[in-house]
Amino acid sequence: MTLVIKSECIDVKDGACTRVCPVDCIYEGGRMFYIHPVECIECGLCETICPVDAIRYDDELGDEAEFAAINRDYFQLTGLGEPGGWSAETTTDKDHPTVAAWPATGKTEPKEKAS
Repeated sequence: MTLVIKSECIDVKDGACTRVCPVDCIYEGGRMFYIHPVECIECGLCETICPVDAIRYDDELGDEAEFAAINRDYFQLTGLGEPGGWSAETTTDKDHPTVAAWPATGKTEPKEKAS
């Protein structure tokens, strides 16, 4: 099972998940974070701390099952591939096309960048 970030993260990007990830497998795009499915060790820490409940195991996605592919495909579409852990150089303003086209959520919560 892979952990996946869903639509609740779009335009919020709280960043709490990035601070607890022991392997730095959560990457920042323009409108949301993405979990690298190969780098993730499936510990579940990110899921327990996400304040907007945006993270689930792929077999628990229900009507947002498309986000498993969105998280996976993001790394190929952006050219990141398998970078081996988040760094400032892997942060981008690019998003998966589905996320980029997602209607504005109207959320105005401040985002915290990963450190």
